[in-house]
Amino acid sequence: MGRLIGLDLGTVRIGVAITDPLGLFAQGIAVWRVDSAWLESLKRLIAESAPVDLVVVGLPLRTTGAEGPEAARIRSMAETIAAEIDPIPVEFIDERFSTTRAHQILLEGNVDARKRRTRVDKVAAAVFLQDFLDRRRDGNG
Repeated sequence: MGRLIGLDLGTVRIGVAITDPLGLFAQGIAVWRVDSAWLESLKRLIAESAPVDLVVVGLPLRTTGAEGPEAARIRSMAETIAAEIDPIPVEFIDERFSTTRAHQILLEGNVDARKRRTRVDKVAAAVFLQDFLDRRRDGNG
């Protein structure tokens, strides 16, 4: 079994998480700026972490579960990712409340406010990637 990569695709930053080699735990590993180099950073991470079986992208849904304009932007970015990393598939997971949960985790860890701002995106990616792992393990994903 290969690793899974989680991406929290923001407009300014991308939170990055990866699973351990056994696919049991997710860990936030990086925050990339949304610039001309982020896609190359993803391809480099995939090469360094091989084998990678799947990229999981957080999809921001409204509280009703409906997709809004932000979800359309994420789907467009995911199409670009899928074309660049083929044949590795890209799947979506509902990322509602992952950033809130990430802030809570960082607060409970007594991480100061300045460091929280720089870490929240990768922790959010780890939160929804762990949710994905747990659902798959429990047969709900």
